Amino acid sequence: MGRETGGPPPSGDEGFQIGDGMREEQHQFLRLLGQLPARLTAEQAAWLLNCQPHDVPTLVAARLLKPLGNPSPYNVKFFAASELLEQVQDRAWLAKVTNALNQHWQRRNARKKMLLADVPLT
Repeated sequence: MGRETGGPPPSGDEGFQIGDGMREEQHQFLRLLGQLPARLTAEQAAWLLNCQPHDVPTLVAARLLKPLGNPSPYNVKFFAASELLEQVQDRAWLAKVTNALNQHWQRRNARKKMLLADVPLT
């Protein structure tokens, strides 16, 4: 049961609705695609790329996304909407994004498996 019926949200995440896996605020944001702000937050950039906000730093580290200006590691990062809209039309760039994210999570999962294997059972 989803929010529309008053039941618990799927997968325990209150922000998601049944059927499309997107929060209402994401729908509202994407409806504005013809009127995007010039600067996008990391979360908005992730919505545009159909990935998670926690994937954005991985794409920045892989030099596939470039934040505007020269932000320090702890500052909020903004991305040029015009640049992102151009890049999402490029199939080769999208393949690089997909590969970078896949490699990141494969390395991370492998590292987790190694750590779990090294833990002695008590």
